[in-house]
Amino acid sequence: MPEIKYKRILLKISGEALAGDAHRGLDFTVINSVCQVIRQCRDLGVQIGLVIGGGNFWRGVKDGADKMQRSHGDAMGMLATVMNSIAVADALERHGVDARVLTAVEMNKFAEYFTRDLADRYLNEGKVVIFAAGTGNPYFSTDTGAVLRGVEIEADAILMAKNVDGIYSADPNVDPTAVKFDSLTYDEVLARHLKATDTTAMTLAMDNRMTLICFALKDPQNILRVACGEKIGTTVTE
Repeated sequence: MPEIKYKRILLKISGEALAGDAHRGLDFTVINSVCQVIRQCRDLGVQIGLVIGGGNFWRGVKDGADKMQRSHGDAMGMLATVMNSIAVADALERHGVDARVLTAVEMNKFAEYFTRDLADRYLNEGKVVIFAAGTGNPYFSTDTGAVLRGVEIEADAILMAKNVDGIYSADPNVDPTAVKFDSLTYDEVLARHLKATDTTAMTLAMDNRMTLICFALKDPQNILRVACGEKIGTTVTE
C-alpha cells in the first residue's frame, strides 16, 4: 500500500479538463477516470475536498467580455461550476464514493449551503466534499475559491490539476523556450507574474502558508501520485 503524504487535500480541477477533446460540455470518460482515482485516494484514507471550474460551459470574463455586466457574467460562471459539481458528485456515487455538494450561494433544491463545520464533518466521515459556486462573489476566480476553501478546511495541500504539467517561465504553448520549474516560492511566482493562479489566489495561499502543487490532469493517476508525495509538476511554498 502506498504511503500517504497529504491526509487532507483540496483538489482543484479546471472545467475545461472535464470536457476532454470536445473542449465544451462533459466528457464522462474523463470524469469516470478522475472519479476512479479519487476513490483510490479515499480508500487510502485521504480526505478530499474538490473545486471544479466552469470553463467548459461558461467563463464570465472571456465569454461575457464587454457584452454583459461583469457581475452577471460571473454569476453565470458560478452556476456553471454547480452543474459540473452535480455531474461529478453523481459520477462519484456511481463509483461507490459518498459525495456532497456544498454551494457558496443558497440553492437548496440542488445542494447544501456551505459552512466550514459541515464540510469538516463530512470530510471526517470519509465523504468527498465538492465546493461549488466559487466564493459566492463576482470578481473572484475558482482558483481563489479553491485556496479559500483549502484554508478553511485546513487542508495539508492544494492540488491544482490543470491542462499544463506545471508552472513555466512563459506559456509553453506559445513560447518553445519556456522553462518548467520544479519548485517556487510565492514571492517568486508573484514577482515574475507567472501564470500559476490569479494573483488573489496566490496571495491568499502565501498569507496562510498553504502549499500549492500544480500538475497535469492528463494522467489522472497524477492525483494519487501527488497525494503520496511523488515529485510531479511544480510545488509552491514559502
